[in-house]
Amino acid sequence: MEKKKIVVRKEDALKKVFKGVSLDSLAVGEKSMVTKMNYVKGNFATTHQHPHEQCGYVISGEYRLKVETPEEEIDVLLHVGDSYAIPGNTPHSFEVLEGGEVVDVFTPQREDYL
Repeated sequence: MEKKKIVVRKEDALKKVFKGVSLDSLAVGEKSMVTKMNYVKGNFATTHQHPHEQCGYVISGEYRLKVETPEEEIDVLLHVGDSYAIPGNTPHSFEVLEGGEVVDVFTPQREDYL
């Protein structure tokens, strides 16, 4: 079993392309992981859901996030400095209007990103 790294240097991040999107898997803990999504205009994640809670922070770019909760349907534009928290098993979609970077934290880890 590979030992978990306490510190991951930028140059040591695991680079991957997942469904056409370039991402860097950064710190990976026992229960969570941090990724940096490297989006280009036109990237789109159709409505989907996964068991992972997903929290994100917009570093650069502009995005449309849609989230379907039992209480309401959210349709919002995200700009630099905005953040979000999507509960696990909640349908959502993500459209890139202007390319940029987003940091996402997933709990538990997304094995498909490793």
